[in-house]
Amino acid sequence: MSLLPHETDVVVVGGGPAGLAAAIAAREKGLRVVVADHARPPIEKPCGEGLMPDALRVLDRLGVTIGPEQSFPFRGIRFREPGTVVSATFPNGFGLGVRRPVLHQSMIRRAAGAGASLLWGVRVSGICAAGVTVNGQLVRCRWIIGADGQNSQIRRWAGLDAHHHYQHRFAFRRHYRVAPWSDSLEIYWGAGCQFYITPVCPQEVCVVLISRDSSLRMNQALAKFPELMRRLHGDLPSDTEKGAISATCRLKSVVRERVALIGDASGSVDAITGEGMCLAFQQALALADALASGDLGAYDSEHRRLFRRPAFMAGLMLSLDRFPRMRRRALQALAAKPAIFSDLLAAHVGARSPANVVVAGAIPLGWQMLTAG
Repeated sequence: MSLLPHETDVVVVGGGPAGLAAAIAAREKGLRVVVADHARPPIEKPCGEGLMPDALRVLDRLGVTIGPEQSFPFRGIRFREPGTVVSATFPNGFGLGVRRPVLHQSMIRRAAGAGASLLWGVRVSGICAAGVTVNGQLVRCRWIIGADGQNSQIRRWAGLDAHHHYQHRFAFRRHYRVAPWSDSLEIYWGAGCQFYITPVCPQEVCVVLISRDSSLRMNQALAKFPELMRRLHGDLPSDTEKGAISATCRLKSVVRERVALIGDASGSVDAITGEGMCLAFQQALALADALASGDLGAYDSEHRRLFRRPAFMAGLMLSLDRFPRMRRRALQALAAKPAIFSDLLAAHVGARSPANVVVAGAIPLGWQMLTAG
């Protein structure tokens, strides 16, 4: 662990992927950076562990590499509902399944190599006009970045808790020692819940349950998905079930004076999109540009722009969750018109404009839904 400095340019509070991405991007602008976190690496967090192609492109820009022996590439997305299967490949590149600790360690190595000072197991107890108090000592800085998650203390201390919209669902994750049976990230749709299956290495898959029911657990939900249960039958989980909140939250502002928020601290979209990581990495690049120019207002504006596409796509996906009859007809229609699903996937990963795709596909998709059995 680095020594506690008296003064720096940027203090990042939170050493998860969002905070480390911000640190790397700021170091590339020549700024001195300190990252402070009360936890010690690798920091685990229940998540879907699938990185979309656009997230991998940003990681490449940040200089973060992940070894093939610790990950698994997937070529697209597949939706499954009883009697219907819809799939499409990514228009460019591939996605990557990777365990969260593996991603975290890769980002730590890159941040340390870039020259960021990483402080683990420390306590951040306050912020003020001069800087951040870490382990009772003031670290003077010009900028403070809150990357400390959905329950961000930095957000509260900076008075940035006001939000336009908030809703949440409940997610539970477990890994299974089984060879991936698909080269796609699969989503199994059911009554009131979904299962996400992401291959994370040649002999393991990540299984995530998301629902609006806080009491629903994986074993109970799996009984409603006989096909998935057959695939997992006899394969022992490689870890215990872990839970988290999957939140949709849009803040009124993510900057105030010298404080900026990033990642889940700055708002989030439901995990149904799989785009949370990519959004944080894109925010890191935008924030570094704003820090280098000395204008956090530019980051506030760019943050809103970056948020639009994932929020739009989350709205579409959550509609499928809320309205089962509409979902069945929509999936049947997409199975009959796979080109529309391919266009939607392209929009999802930023290769096409969501608005253009929806306008172009609305009439044929609507007709197909009306005529679907």
